[in-house]
Amino acid sequence: MTNGEWIIQTRGLSKKYRPSHALKGLDLQVAPHSIFGFLGPNGAGKTTTIKLLLGLIKPTSGSAAIFGLDSVRDSVAIRARIGYLPQDPRFYEYMSAREVLDYTAHFFFKGPQSVIEARIEETLELVGLADKADRPVKGFSGGERQRLGIAQAQVNYPDLLILDEPAASLDPMGRRDVLEVMERLRKYTTIFYCTHILDDVQRVSDTVAILNHGELVAYGSIESLLAGSEGIAYEVRLKGDTQPLYNTVCGQPWVKGIHAKAAQGSAEWVVGVRDPEAAEKELFRLLASDSQVIVTDFHIKAHQLEEVFLQIVEGDRHDNRK
Repeated sequence: MTNGEWIIQTRGLSKKYRPSHALKGLDLQVAPHSIFGFLGPNGAGKTTTIKLLLGLIKPTSGSAAIFGLDSVRDSVAIRARIGYLPQDPRFYEYMSAREVLDYTAHFFFKGPQSVIEARIEETLELVGLADKADRPVKGFSGGERQRLGIAQAQVNYPDLLILDEPAASLDPMGRRDVLEVMERLRKYTTIFYCTHILDDVQRVSDTVAILNHGELVAYGSIESLLAGSEGIAYEVRLKGDTQPLYNTVCGQPWVKGIHAKAAQGSAEWVVGVRDPEAAEKELFRLLASDSQVIVTDFHIKAHQLEEVFLQIVEGDRHDNRK
């Protein structure tokens, strides 16, 4: 993909507020029609990054390009093509959802009212608020307000949506509804969103970046991050005399190592592998070939993003103390 084809591309993007750096040398690339999760603990530099992307503040060094345009020089043109949802969207409480979108749409469209109304209807349908379109916002739940906020950000057909904690403080149903809206919207736009809810990132994101103390500490596809530092591994539960089998499995060239522990009369192994294809073909066959052992469980280890996140952030914290 060439430079102009990335929706967002940053190179060495930095912002310093004396005496400390809020952001240090950020290099990111966001592909079209992706859902990009931007993670980090409080104070990591996420809000600073958003302000830099929107051209609201100038970088101390480095650069950011949005749609191939410079975030400082072309900030007005860039913002015309972006929809933005703040963490706590506010509305005129007496307005209905339809009136909110009509009010917002007139900042962007000068065409016939019938065209604007058609766009509003489409947007209400897209975010699941068509049946509540004429109710006052003051009666909306938290999840409905967030979906209205997304609708307001989407009403101008943006090429990029920047969402700041879109599902924060919502109950599970509200979060589910917001995530479903995000998945529907990817057909029309690219989504760059900040969040601390790791389960949500794992459910909808293609690519994830983790920021800590202003530095990028992890960046890649959700699959690569979920593979964890140990790579592909199998979780196995066995009964019987496992020591000879342990030695046999450890001796395979495609096995990286085994972490073993005893649990309720069984042996539990986490088998790290160097060659996933060889492991897929050979590991279960090898385990089942030992007549002294019964295999009671066998599956690829499923990492959770929270586990990976804590490993990365806490590891980075320990490195900084050295």
